Amino acid sequence: MSAHEHAASGTSADGAAHAPAQPSGHAEMFEPDAWDERYSGEEQVWSGRPNPQLVAEASALSPGTALDVGCGEGGDVIWLAQQGWHVTGADFSANGLASAARHAASAGVADRTDWWQVDARALDAGGREFDLVTTHFLHPPEAGMVDVTRRLAQAVAPGGHLLVVGHAPSPVFTHLSASHRDAMFLAEDLLPALPADFEVLVAEQRPRRAVRDGVTVDIEDATLLARRAR
Repeated sequence: MSAHEHAASGTSADGAAHAPAQPSGHAEMFEPDAWDERYSGEEQVWSGRPNPQLVAEASALSPGTALDVGCGEGGDVIWLAQQGWHVTGADFSANGLASAARHAASAGVADRTDWWQVDARALDAGGREFDLVTTHFLHPPEAGMVDVTRRLAQAVAPGGHLLVVGHAPSPVFTHLSASHRDAMFLAEDLLPALPADFEVLVAEQRPRRAVRDGVTVDIEDATLLARRAR
């Protein structure tokens, strides 16, 4: 569901490793069947390491309940659970969620994790609220991240935080298709999605050094952190 960082082996544009090839069309890539196929093998796709902006921001928060949308194999879910959060990992890939549940059990945090199969583009928390709602490298086509951010904000509890991180446009990504690049965003692009009772704490592109094909490159993580009023 999301292009989480840190694949299992090799190197990529993000300092992560090459994962199995993605479908050629971006719209096709953002459909459950493509990701179920990607997660169907026995080999782990991602490294399991938490995304760096999550570590940077969540480390300063008091643990509570969290929702990670586009959780993939559960690396961020597991890290949050290890910090004392009770975490719901959400993804539209049944195979991804099954893998995440296995990894959480292996890490000894199964009792602090729940799983929810849902498409971020249709996410409706149904009145459920979380102290932290987060997503990393979720890139729906056709500027769809604005609507997804609006949906995520509805799931944030009063006094809670929303953390959205994605790839900012960069010449580093010229190897990707135009549709992939068009789905990238700046943090400020998402501001119209925030309800009036949210305070923006961070809206910036954070530089990060990574390695692609053995070459060190500088990329930027579009990072939005907002807090809902109590």
